[in-house]
Amino acid sequence: MQKPVHVGIIMDGNGRWAKQKGLVRTQGHLEGLAAAKRIVKAASEMGIKYLTLYTFSTENWKRTAEEVGFIMSLIKQYLRAEFDFSKKNKIRVRHAGDITGLPKDIQKEITDIIRDTSGFDGLQVVLAINYGGRDEIIRAFKKFAADGKDAAELREENICAYLDNPDIPDPDLIIRSAGEYRTSNFLLWEGAYSELYISDKFWPDWEKEDLEAAIDDYMGRDRRFGSAESGVI
Repeated sequence: MQKPVHVGIIMDGNGRWAKQKGLVRTQGHLEGLAAAKRIVKAASEMGIKYLTLYTFSTENWKRTAEEVGFIMSLIKQYLRAEFDFSKKNKIRVRHAGDITGLPKDIQKEITDIIRDTSGFDGLQVVLAINYGGRDEIIRAFKKFAADGKDAAELREENICAYLDNPDIPDPDLIIRSAGEYRTSNFLLWEGAYSELYISDKFWPDWEKEDLEAAIDDYMGRDRRFGSAESGVI
C-alpha cells in the first residue's frame, strides 16, 4: 500500500507526561508543542500532503481557566512564531472547528496565518482548534439549511460539501498517542473508514521515528472499505 495522503493525529498525554515527571501540566503542553513542531517537519519531509492535528477540542473548555488560558497563549505563540518555518517549507496552515467560539486575538492569528500561507504548495497542516466532530456535523447541517436546501436533497455528498474543509480528502490514517483506544470526537464524519494506530508513548516523547513507524504499520494493511477480502465470500 502507498503511504497515506492525509494523516490525523490525536495528540494525547501531555498532562500525564508532566505528572509522571513531577512537573506541572503546563510544562507538558510546552513539550507537546515542541513535539508537534517535530512531527510537522517530519511529515513535510516524508511528503505527506495533509496533516490534521487535534489541538484543542470543544470539550477542552471544561479544564481549569488557568490551563485553558495557557493553551490559548501557546496556540497564539505557535501561530505567530512559525511563519518563517512555514514559508521556508511551503507549508499551508488551515483551520477546522468553530472559529467564532475562540478569543478575538486567537481568531485574528488564525485568520492571518491562513491568509499568509494560502499560496504555499507543500504540506497542508490543519489545526483543529475549538473542534468537535459532532459540532462540525451540526454546523454543516445548519449551513445546508441556511442555503435553502430541504430534506429531499440530503445526501452524503451534499453534507460533505458543508464540512470545514470539504476539499481535503478523508484521513487515511488516524494516530493516537498515550495508549487510549477512542477517537474522542475527532473527525467523526471524515474518519469513518480511517485506519487507526495507537501508540503507548505520550505525545511530548514523539519523534520522527514514531511517525515513520505508524506509517510503516499503515502501509502493511489491506484497506477494503467494507468490501470482502479477495477470494473471501
